[in-house]
Amino acid sequence: MHALLIDIGNTSLKIGVAGTEGLIASYTLPTDLRQSGDGLGLQIASLLGHAGCAAPAGGTGNILIDACVVSSVVPGMNPLVTHACERFLELTPRFAHRDIAVPLENRYQRPNEVGADRLVGAFGARRLLPEARSVVSVDYGTATNFDCVTGNAYLGGLICPGVMSSLGALATRTAQLPRIALNAHADAPIVGSSTVTSLNHGFLFGFAAMTEGLYARLTRTLEGPVAFVATGGFAPDVAAVVDCFDLVRPDLVLEGLRLLWLEARD
Repeated sequence: MHALLIDIGNTSLKIGVAGTEGLIASYTLPTDLRQSGDGLGLQIASLLGHAGCAAPAGGTGNILIDACVVSSVVPGMNPLVTHACERFLELTPRFAHRDIAVPLENRYQRPNEVGADRLVGAFGARRLLPEARSVVSVDYGTATNFDCVTGNAYLGGLICPGVMSSLGALATRTAQLPRIALNAHADAPIVGSSTVTSLNHGFLFGFAAMTEGLYARLTRTLEGPVAFVATGGFAPDVAAVVDCFDLVRPDLVLEGLRLLWLEARD
């Protein structure tokens, strides 16, 4: 048994193929509300073919996809994904938090305000680190989210500026901002003698300092022991220069969807 996993974010769609033992393949597409459901379906079908998958609607791969689980923070994409999966895969996607309850006690003041990706990531972190009394998933996405779980209760978290959104905001006010890779290739910040170096080190070590500062404060606030998990595309870069992460899983939301799929089957 295998599942198609889709994490619909503000910037990108992360798509994974998973079995009972873990993720088999993952891909990233841009989040584009202007496309049609047919266009998206063709893209997903092509990616599944690349992963060696077959679906009820056809395919020559040896991996049979028989379920689809989705988390979404972009409501306008939901009907496109549903159409794509139903027409091209003959699968009706099940949405986390709407069709499949995330098995955490949600203590947010207004529970429906919590994005499905935050809940699924927190759930994945909880399952991956069961020995810790509290876990914090730190997602370096459009925003940088610190989501906190103690026991089986999702407490809420902190929403901070994101790396790429911060860079984008800076670019709108700077006429000659150069393109940078956001990788400093260093263990400590240096005083940049070029704009590229200054930006790379400023962003990387600036977000590292924010991470370390909130780590120090949250470990004093939450019931211990506390474990930290890094996720998101920028997670490996930050984790390389800080020592507060117990686990680095850029695919944490996809892993959370996989575990949710498995538990929903039982």
